[in-house]
Amino acid sequence: MTSILKAQKANATKADSKGKRKADDMDVDQDIEVIAAKRKKNKQRVLLLSSRGITHRMRHLMNDLEALLPHVKKDSKLDSKSQLHLLPELADLNNCNNTLYFEARRHEDLYLWAAKTPNGPSIKMHVQNVHTMDELKMTGNCLKGSRDSKIWFRNFQIIEKDPLQPNGPPQTTLVEIGPRFVLTPIRIFEGAFSGATVFSNPGKVMYLLVRISDLSLLEFVSPSAVRSALRREKGHKYGQRKDAEEEGQRRKAMRMRGDDELAVHKVFA
Repeated sequence: MTSILKAQKANATKADSKGKRKADDMDVDQDIEVIAAKRKKNKQRVLLLSSRGITHRMRHLMNDLEALLPHVKKDSKLDSKSQLHLLPELADLNNCNNTLYFEARRHEDLYLWAAKTPNGPSIKMHVQNVHTMDELKMTGNCLKGSRDSKIWFRNFQIIEKDPLQPNGPPQTTLVEIGPRFVLTPIRIFEGAFSGATVFSNPGKVMYLLVRISDLSLLEFVSPSAVRSALRREKGHKYGQRKDAEEEGQRRKAMRMRGDDELAVHKVFA
């Protein structure tokens, strides 16, 4: 009888220990789930696309940016430049929360839209001084500092050892791998590709008030405005040259003498 009682107590203690272990395991699992729930992953995906009419240089720049961005999805070209409201929908279909849209105009001017979709903000910039990875042999040099009201884009690689001396002491250096380009902010919108204007570059409005020699003093001037100003200056020079030619002909006509009565062709006529 005593042996039976001892066996029942032993089984009861084993069951209690197993139950405590299961409860402890469940608590640990719940703690792990809570910690995992607190750790939010910052998933940033970028939609990269362009309008129609881009040149080979613009396309190579897009390929370079695609190689740099880790989580990028490239979409087909947007048919209409006036339907920018479709871009947030395209980003949503591709599970992207950022959008880079290259807008080409006249096959020579390039603009970059960068937007946080779907609610914004977004910024429109003019792309200048584009040098792709295939054009230049990067030697590690770059401009010291930066310019006001411009974004100078450079991409570098960190090298721990000198490739010319692989067995030498470690020496950290920077080597530029490209691409290079300059961005001029034009306008920042509150929404994605639309909405109220948060920032506007005043140079776009002021270029009509200055001469062509003073356009470099403004923050941003449309490339078409620069070309039209150059054409106006050339037309002004052409007009001055024509006026000088007409003035010379008028003076030449004033210096010409009239018919002389004793001229040879009249005396021996």
